[in-house]
Amino acid sequence: MKAAVLYETNTPLVIEDISTKKPGPHEVLMNTAYAGLCHSDLHFIEGLYPHPLPVVLGHESAGIVEQVGSEVTYVKPGDHVITCLSVFCGTCEQCTSGRPVICTNTEVKMPPGEARRLEWPKPDQLHTFTNLSSFAEQMLVHENALVKVRDDMPLDRAALIGCGVITGFGAAVNTAGVSFGDTVAVIGCGGVGMAAINGAHVAGAGRVIAVDTNPVKLQLATKLGATDLINPNDGDPVAQIMEMTKGGVDHSIECLGLKKTAEQSFEMLKVGGTATIVGMVPFGVKIELHGADFLRERRIQGSSMGSNRFRRDMPKLIDMYLQGRLHLDDWISDKIQLSEINDGFQAMKEGRTVRSLIDFGIAS
Repeated sequence: MKAAVLYETNTPLVIEDISTKKPGPHEVLMNTAYAGLCHSDLHFIEGLYPHPLPVVLGHESAGIVEQVGSEVTYVKPGDHVITCLSVFCGTCEQCTSGRPVICTNTEVKMPPGEARRLEWPKPDQLHTFTNLSSFAEQMLVHENALVKVRDDMPLDRAALIGCGVITGFGAAVNTAGVSFGDTVAVIGCGGVGMAAINGAHVAGAGRVIAVDTNPVKLQLATKLGATDLINPNDGDPVAQIMEMTKGGVDHSIECLGLKKTAEQSFEMLKVGGTATIVGMVPFGVKIELHGADFLRERRIQGSSMGSNRFRRDMPKLIDMYLQGRLHLDDWISDKIQLSEINDGFQAMKEGRTVRSLIDFGIAS
């Protein structure tokens, strides 16, 4: 099968012929239908987060089950599935306390360098990324990295739910706990930010403020539930929001992963407000906050994959999409072939896309 391999950071991905092993007892082999290009992948391409190389990246995907291991009962060949990097064991302390997104069982949620599911003729180990590696025509994954979805859900839209949607929507609804009437600012209107806007709107926020420098993305944000638009090119976004809200927001959701915007997300809070950091701040970078601001019960917290319980959350998100309440149709900026993956990441860096999807040619 074909796969995109990253050999060195800050170099183009190379299309190679590789293979996977046969499914073990709790593993599933699936044919990848669509894989989204996520900014998180770009962080690893640019070396902002360390990972063993060479590696097949990709983690936002949907496809069709090809073969299952001897102990797998949850899915069968032909089932439509979404992948999720929040693979869980179901038995560790975090899983049994209702937080499977931070499962600690390293036999299931294997750390970088541990998984040996990919094979090729070269002597170096070809590494799996986030226990998935979806920039390939097939994927071999643990059964608990999949959720089975209804057949009438288009697989291109389903792929978006696998990372961008569950991360942003979940950050608003699960992590931040946005409630009726809240004022919410979302910083960064890429795929994750758009999902956070839509999530805050669905949760009943009274005001949803979209913050981005791209006018096209800001206009799309209004279709997803944004009530107000802030362009930092027009001036300090914190000052603009403080003036607009007369004191700050209940929730800020940072989706860019920058030191500056993470700090701004805290600065724009009202008394008692909470900042939720979703974006991947580069490894080793520290953010600085004024200690006195905590005296008025302002909070800052992280969010991993939208604090999801993905086998519960993703089917509900699919129902919402099919009911017309979750707006995914405008997110797909482009569908590309695997051979065009480097062009897709270049478009991302230039801010020309919300989401590009690799189309592997499987009818959905």
